[in-house]
Amino acid sequence: MIRLLDFILSLVGLIFSAPLLMLLWFLSLLDTGMPLFKQERIGRNGKPFTLVKFRTMQSNTVSIATHLVDASVVTKLGYFLRRTKFDELPQLWNVLKGEMSLVGPRPCLFSQTELIAERDSRGVFNVRPGITGLAQINGIDMSTPRLLAETDARMLDGLNVRKYFSYIIQTVTGAGRGDRIRPK
Repeated sequence: MIRLLDFILSLVGLIFSAPLLMLLWFLSLLDTGMPLFKQERIGRNGKPFTLVKFRTMQSNTVSIATHLVDASVVTKLGYFLRRTKFDELPQLWNVLKGEMSLVGPRPCLFSQTELIAERDSRGVFNVRPGITGLAQINGIDMSTPRLLAETDARMLDGLNVRKYFSYIIQTVTGAGRGDRIRPK
């Protein structure tokens, strides 16, 4: 049921947000010269996939976890995209393809070994990663691996259609703050 909802909602989302996606792509092209950011992440059952987002940092920024990046590399447009969560819109393509879900644990990097171990011990990799979830609406990010993995597991244990829509609505209406960035 969730996969069907993911497919329908991501397809509808891509169709209706197409003008916004084109505008943001153009603005991002002017901002960084490379509008899309692609990064290999851990997907369902530990398999790699390429996550797609709008670029929010300078194009020469090292590919590491966001909470380890200095705030000075985030562009002015990038701050806007992060604050509005518009940087996540291209991930609707990942959802449509079946690599991600709208709701699930945020996909981590292969270099985040502590988080990987915590999630693996709790069975979090048995599901598709998501754009949003319980951790995101509560402001828990990858800088606290154990708490994040515990929250992901708790979300997955109680996930149903009502909570699925609740997490999406809370995200769209502004709950959560996104991944922390080291202050300047």
